[in-house]
Amino acid sequence: MKHPTIPRDISWLSFNARVLQEANDATVPLKERIRFLGIFSNNLDEFFRVRVATLKRMIPVGRKNMHLEEDPQQILDEIQRIVLQQQNEFNRIWENIFNDLKKENIFIITEQELNNDQKIFVKKYFEEQVRSNVIPLLVESIPQFPYLREKSLYLGVVMRKEQTAYDQKFALIEVPSKAVGRFILLPPSDGKQYIILLEDVIRFNLPSIFYYFGYDHFTANIFKITKDAEIDIDSDISTTLIQKLEKAIKNRRKGKTVRFVYDKEMDANLLEYLIRKLALSRKDNIIPGGRIHNFRHFIDFPDVFKKSAVVRREPLQHPAFIKGTTVTEAILQNDIMLHFPYHSYNPVIDLLREAAMDPTVFEIKITAYRLATNSKIINALVNAVRNGKHVVVMLELRARFDEEANLGWKERLEEEGVKVLIGVENLKVHAKICIIKKRLGQHVVQYGFVSTGNLNEKTSRIYGDHCLLTSNRKIMADINRIFTFLEDPKNGNNALKTCQTLLVSPTNMRKELIAMINREIRAAKSKKEAAITLKLNSVSDITLIEKLDEAAQAGVLVKMIVRGIFCAKVENPKFKKPIEAISIIDEYLEHARVLIFHNMGKKRIYISSADWMVRNLDHRVEAAVPIFDKGIRQELMDMIDIQLSDNVKARVLDNNLSNGYVSSEGKKQVRSQIETYYYLSQKHLL
Repeated sequence: MKHPTIPRDISWLSFNARVLQEANDATVPLKERIRFLGIFSNNLDEFFRVRVATLKRMIPVGRKNMHLEEDPQQILDEIQRIVLQQQNEFNRIWENIFNDLKKENIFIITEQELNNDQKIFVKKYFEEQVRSNVIPLLVESIPQFPYLREKSLYLGVVMRKEQTAYDQKFALIEVPSKAVGRFILLPPSDGKQYIILLEDVIRFNLPSIFYYFGYDHFTANIFKITKDAEIDIDSDISTTLIQKLEKAIKNRRKGKTVRFVYDKEMDANLLEYLIRKLALSRKDNIIPGGRIHNFRHFIDFPDVFKKSAVVRREPLQHPAFIKGTTVTEAILQNDIMLHFPYHSYNPVIDLLREAAMDPTVFEIKITAYRLATNSKIINALVNAVRNGKHVVVMLELRARFDEEANLGWKERLEEEGVKVLIGVENLKVHAKICIIKKRLGQHVVQYGFVSTGNLNEKTSRIYGDHCLLTSNRKIMADINRIFTFLEDPKNGNNALKTCQTLLVSPTNMRKELIAMINREIRAAKSKKEAAITLKLNSVSDITLIEKLDEAAQAGVLVKMIVRGIFCAKVENPKFKKPIEAISIIDEYLEHARVLIFHNMGKKRIYISSADWMVRNLDHRVEAAVPIFDKGIRQELMDMIDIQLSDNVKARVLDNNLSNGYVSSEGKKQVRSQIETYYYLSQKHLL
């Protein structure tokens, strides 16, 4: 009988509960606590857009027909129960934060709390900044219910006349947050900062908006919807992937509503009307909440803090580049590993800038998944083309929610003369690799990098990742093989299969991972030291979970750091050694993947772009690179040891999803992200 696992979606909700814990932590600066509420809200939006939508699609097909271990409807019912619990906790935390803001003389006020001076300001602001962006819809007067955008916030307005209870009308107003901004700073007074939300500015001006209808009583409540965001790519072979994506993106906007969140004070008649028009039933995810929604905007809450200002640590300069050595010269001498966000991301950009200007460089090949809005990576590549280099960019157009941005990048790159690869049929390209080729005399020298994170200088300030800069011939040979496949998927598949140093999905990574786990199992059964240490974002692949179970039963010491989805059950009386699993949620997003196998004392250490999920191992092009340099190996192991010692921000991952913090009783407190920064800064002084 298979060892039972935790359903993936329930495990994900447990991860989001850990994000909510950070918002509840009084030791976290107020602005960061508000940001965590925004992250929680944004995470939940995407969860409904993708996972809940997928489960709803499964129901008509049937569990047996899809060979599912869990019943989709049961999972959906459990999701509804958990989400409602979390919403209540969210509201409680926000109320506490709201009161803590007041202690810092920061007041978020409603339209009903404005004094005379503030009323004058809000009226003027509305006329000058907001009115032109507000288009009310009298929904009962138009033949077809209007199309509602899923990322938007709406005010449901009920208009009445005081003298009669019967004469009432409904209207909808889309809150123009994108055009105007959600937070309006009112003039400070007596050292106090007042903030009003855009929807409350609109509420205050409702009589002015609807003056010509003769109504004198208005109520308005917030609601938002979440739609199915899965992209269906049709199988019309005469249509290019670009055309299919463009069509699918448009269709996504018309996706089925999978969640309706509303202010619980909303007029009952309007609520019933909206539920009916959106074709929802009481069994759907209809979630009552507080007065404020779309908390994802609160990630960018105004910086009005004095007492609890957030001071981020400045990224360190890697010692290899401090003495004025170019990035290229440094890589050609030794392997270098950058650890973001502790290290500056500039060397990655400088590497490409140097290649763009170097007359001996003739070719650059790179993969891109999620790029920064004003990408310096792209600018460097464009300059390389202008300087006569052959540049190939594998741009994954199907990176979820980045499809439109990547279509835009494709157009710009091709205009500049870059050769753009747009993916492989049935495989997303998620590997983070780069190869640069230059001629030195009669020889061609190759160098580049393999990374765990996206080529995105903006997210590198908050995402924890590792990037190996190297000129190792064996690694470069395998990167060449991957690009041979990417440039000609039909004929290049053999090249992918011949990779000898990198672990590559979907060819050899799964097989090699199983082989390395089996090696540890054999060692444990022979009474020899055996250990596996893993740091991943998500673990849901049943085959690998079962192999880890087998390892624990054999006596292999298994330690895991998993940020998000974790479907394994770690408590089992059959385990000779319990699986130790923690999750760290803190200031930075833990995004790196590190694999360490004891291997009879000759440790095998990898960094990887791939999580242990079916999609990463079987349906994506991924790359894990071995770390050969002794100094880097030790540095990486030291950093993992620091994380395994965390007893401030680490939660225990157990069978009950309790998310209890690792105990620090009787021990020195270790907050791994701060300790890691200190460790690297001290190391750089040596």
